[in-house]
Amino acid sequence: MVETNNSRGGGNVGLAFIVGGIVVVLAIVAYFVFARGGTPETKDVNVDVNLPEVSAPAVPGTGG
Repeated sequence: MVETNNSRGGGNVGLAFIVGGIVVVLAIVAYFVFARGGTPETKDVNVDVNLPEVSAPAVPGTGG
């Protein structure tokens, strides 16, 4: 009797589960990225960069 080895497709099942898991994770990430209601909220940002004028100290030895 001749025995044949029919276990060649076993590795493909594991690979299919891994690829399927990656697809599911990417679908969840895409949902949270793209399903947030379209355009982002606009925020009114008002920054005041006017600083008080500071005079430099007098340099010694240059006064007359």
